[in-house]
Amino acid sequence: MDGIASDVAVGVKRSSDELLSGSLYNSPNSSVTANGGDSKKLRVEDSMDSPPSRVIHIRKLPNEVSETEVIALGLPFGKVTNILMLKGKNQAFLELGTEEAAVTMVNYYTAVTPQVRNVPVFIQYSNHKELKTDSALNQRAQAVLQAVSAVQEGGSPSSDMAGESVLTPAPSPVLRIIIDNMFYPVTLDVLQQIFSKFGTVMKIITFTKNNQFQALLQFSDPVNAQQAKLSLDGQNIYNSCCTLRIDFSKLVNLNVKYNNDKSRDYTRPELPAGDGQPPVDPSVAAALNKDSTSLLGAISPLSAAAAAAAAAGRVALSGHSTPGGVLLVSNLNDEMVTPQSLFTLFGVYGDVQRVKILYNKKDSALIQMSDGNQAQLAMSHLNGQKMYGKIIRVTLSKHQTVQLPREGLDDQGLTKDFTSSPLHRFKKPGSKNFQNIFPPSATLHLSNIPDNVTEEDLRLLFSNSGGTVKAFKFFQDRKMALLQMSTVEEAIQTLIDLHNYDMGRGHRLRVSFSKSTI
Repeated sequence: MDGIASDVAVGVKRSSDELLSGSLYNSPNSSVTANGGDSKKLRVEDSMDSPPSRVIHIRKLPNEVSETEVIALGLPFGKVTNILMLKGKNQAFLELGTEEAAVTMVNYYTAVTPQVRNVPVFIQYSNHKELKTDSALNQRAQAVLQAVSAVQEGGSPSSDMAGESVLTPAPSPVLRIIIDNMFYPVTLDVLQQIFSKFGTVMKIITFTKNNQFQALLQFSDPVNAQQAKLSLDGQNIYNSCCTLRIDFSKLVNLNVKYNNDKSRDYTRPELPAGDGQPPVDPSVAAALNKDSTSLLGAISPLSAAAAAAAAAGRVALSGHSTPGGVLLVSNLNDEMVTPQSLFTLFGVYGDVQRVKILYNKKDSALIQMSDGNQAQLAMSHLNGQKMYGKIIRVTLSKHQTVQLPREGLDDQGLTKDFTSSPLHRFKKPGSKNFQNIFPPSATLHLSNIPDNVTEEDLRLLFSNSGGTVKAFKFFQDRKMALLQMSTVEEAIQTLIDLHNYDMGRGHRLRVSFSKSTI
């Protein structure tokens, strides 16, 4: 092993049936504990040696590795803008579109072993801030990159790649998933957790046809479905079994009648559970009765590395199933944090019900979300982010609820009940907010802006919150705008301070993270 490489032990307790390996998970019979014995070791560079950069240096790659396999390592975290392969040295450089995407990628792989062809690889920030490549010498890599970029942007490449199939725009946001060689059970929750790395999963219907487990899964955007298919088709959920076969469905929308272990509409939590397996909508039944076709579609599957990356932190790190909706947040700035600030930040990813800052450990808090799915979503997006100058850690708690203090007991305002708060973003069934959930970013989306408020007013307001406004752009109707702070940490801070800010005339400013850049 290289002298500067460090093995970092996983410090998160995992249930034995959801341990990550080269496939999406180890087999359910794997016996690994968090306290020693066969504790998983990670082959991740000590990234603290280099400052963050949007260029990632990858070493110890297998011989004859392809460009698509390297790109797959970064694909789930954002746009990949350049790649340089050093095949003689078994190394590569991967450039992501933003530094934030690179930080998310490195943070993720400090907890999940990055693998290519089932071989652990080393990743770290590069000393280079951008890649400058000779297009003539790097022609093959650029062709692959062009095709992948076309998929990410919802288009198609202008020319074919040698030896690669043409990538066409996604025809539908609905994927049809068949599980081959299902040696271990696969649940609706496992599918949601794997596929949600690529975008917001709206609905899932699972069923059995011809003694084969199948599912229909609807994303909020066809591009997300395209990316998930590109990365996951042909991958194994568990070691050497439960192979994903993915194709686009002829349906463009799923009609889910019940929320239970067979079907789920994440935009309508009020649906009844029903009795047993729910009846399938006639339009769905018609589509299911078509003969199953080969899933060797127009898109060549990427490596197992993409599958590993696709298991979002909310699955791979927790080992919990979705029912538990309570999070434990630690390493908070105990001099600055309040229940209200945690409510506002975590409320971006779900409806926070209660917050309790621990009396004897004020740098830690328990946060109760509406359900386990929202808790997992908040954990995957906020773990490792900076809040009030400190990198916070977010894990699932063993508690099922956050207890309120006994009546008459003064807990110094450390516990707050937000159950009836009017600021919940997701209480309205089918709300468009479900389709606009993005990781923390330096660019913020502002809405509900009064007519008389100018760009200068908003720049001044956000600057006074303690950051630097780098860019601003009104939407055409001027009721919405994009505003870019200099760092993600500043954007988090201003969102906490200014979401629901009274702008006058009955307008309360709405602030959320944006996937766009200015």
